[in-house]
Amino acid sequence: MPIKRDIGHTTPAANGSVEPAAEEVVQNGNHVNGDGEILDMVIVGAGFAGIYLMYQLRKRGFKSKIIEAGSDLGGIWYWNRYPGARVDSQYPVYALSIPEVYRDWTWSSHYPDHAELREYFKHVEDCLNIKKDCVFNSKVTEATWDDKTCLWTIRTETGQTFRTKYWTACTGFAAKRYFPDWEGMEEFKGEIHHSSFWPKEGVDVKGKRVAVIGTGATGVQITQEWAREIGEDGDLKMFQRTPNLACPMNQVYMTKEEQAKLVDGLAERFEERNNYYNGFLYQWRDNLTFDHTKEERKEFYEMLWKMGGFRFLMNNYYDMTRSDKPNQEAYEFWRDRVRERVKDPRKQELLAPWERPHLFGGKRLSLEQDFYDHFNKPNVDVIDVRNNPIKRFVADGVVQEDGTYHKLDVIALATGFDSITGGLKDMKITGVDGEVLTDKWAMGTWTYLGISTAHFPNFFFTYGPQAPTAFSNGPSCIEIQGDWITSVLEDMREKGLKKIDADRSAEEEWRKLVFELINDTPRGKVDSWYNGANIPGKPREHLNYAGGIPRYKKTLEQVRRDGYSGFSLA
Repeated sequence: MPIKRDIGHTTPAANGSVEPAAEEVVQNGNHVNGDGEILDMVIVGAGFAGIYLMYQLRKRGFKSKIIEAGSDLGGIWYWNRYPGARVDSQYPVYALSIPEVYRDWTWSSHYPDHAELREYFKHVEDCLNIKKDCVFNSKVTEATWDDKTCLWTIRTETGQTFRTKYWTACTGFAAKRYFPDWEGMEEFKGEIHHSSFWPKEGVDVKGKRVAVIGTGATGVQITQEWAREIGEDGDLKMFQRTPNLACPMNQVYMTKEEQAKLVDGLAERFEERNNYYNGFLYQWRDNLTFDHTKEERKEFYEMLWKMGGFRFLMNNYYDMTRSDKPNQEAYEFWRDRVRERVKDPRKQELLAPWERPHLFGGKRLSLEQDFYDHFNKPNVDVIDVRNNPIKRFVADGVVQEDGTYHKLDVIALATGFDSITGGLKDMKITGVDGEVLTDKWAMGTWTYLGISTAHFPNFFFTYGPQAPTAFSNGPSCIEIQGDWITSVLEDMREKGLKKIDADRSAEEEWRKLVFELINDTPRGKVDSWYNGANIPGKPREHLNYAGGIPRYKKTLEQVRRDGYSGFSLA
């Protein structure tokens, strides 16, 4: 069947439908043509970042418009509909700190699922009326700077153009899907879907032979959901290259009455998240691993394990992510706790290897609920594709290098994304003297503050390269950046200035700092999507700022206080 590989009206959807064509592009129910109108800001993307930035700019009288490839608000949560999709940032930090929104909203649990996230964005719309300034079903393909007029021209796949003084790419870190180049993928006659292009009506897998290819967060979530849905007559195979060192979510369900008691303190909690390294409400402890006895360490690890979430990684001993032996101690505890849940020795070794496969925390770990327990079922298996890769797809399954054939009815591609930079490089962005961003970043990424790049004036991006992005809670990061971008526009308006452009020397220094901050950590030593290693041909480089949310926020504030040091203004 056709595999949907990209967003756009020309691409068949996974379920056989077609994205809306140009004449169906609407804003608030009416066809839109952006020609002739000069905006203060164009925002690309209607997720957390785009909505927050629009909210702040509106309050200050800036004429702005959001252009969104999907047909509704939500960003990644518009697209994420795969089985088991849910947030892994714990209540209450994964939300907008806008009083009009949070004071009348309650969550059902600490880790809500994709359906509840879409209900949340409906509530956001009810409170803020964001859609009146949105253009949906419009994928931005080009942005071109004119140095004479100090304006950007934004073009969409559907033929629209918008002229604007500034624009911000709020496309997030997972806007570009990754499809491995496996032979014969189009020959497969069953159902096959990338996790981020899941059919709205869902996929029936009861009694079917299904495969999940990939073991990132998406692979873990789909596997544990499908392992229940297939029933006793179905069969599930999870194709694994690298084990996911997943930690227990330990879900907590909440009543509306319980949350109502907490509403009055939410403003303080949202402000407090900016004081923690990762934008959560906890961070690494001050004490060191071997300051405690073996018994004390085990007791401490057990406490974190029971608390659940990312605490075993991010609330652990200070040196756990900074030194090898402390990291090994944490891994051995994790390994032993997982292996006691998986009974089959072969599955046990694949899912929780005796030898540490990489530094714990070097790859993004996931949160699981009953993921490992399902592998005790005779019809749920893990297939090693590190030592025996997938060779090709055939009409009714896949074949590994050694000829092993797996007959399948449904395949979930949990193969991830061209993360951090993919969404930005997917657009043709042309700056000063015709310089194209994809050319500038062909051999490596250069930004200043993880929010701008030299020779592309008045252009910003949020939750992107060389910012806290993948090392932080999303809303914590994007609100800090959104506030700073809003301040830039206010200051430029007040001073009668038209152009702000990062200096080459400033981005050189920022790149150097980004590398220095992460080089000696597990995340700096392990190949992963954190550094582009999951995409063939992509430069291996550090793409996330590891200095933490508080330091990042202070840096942005200091740059502004210094009159935008590192930028040229005109």
